[in-house]
Amino acid sequence: MDIEQLMERLGRSGVTVILKVDDERMAEGGEPWTLVMSGPGLGEQGFIRAESSSLSDCLEQGFSRLRSRPGDWEWLAESS
Repeated sequence: MDIEQLMERLGRSGVTVILKVDDERMAEGGEPWTLVMSGPGLGEQGFIRAESSSLSDCLEQGFSRLRSRPGDWEWLAESS
């Protein structure tokens, strides 16, 4: 699944997604990737935030947390 399909499917599932890379953190050798998910699709537990040094790890952290929430999130395993 490509990133556009992934974001569209999350959006249709009631999830707002913000994905960011921070140049200052990258220059400092930190964790430049941030993923924030919010919206009614996440239920009462609220938003999910993940940070990492790589995009793939950041996405996997966020999707792992989302899969642990109530709802039909098993399809995210296909994206990992």
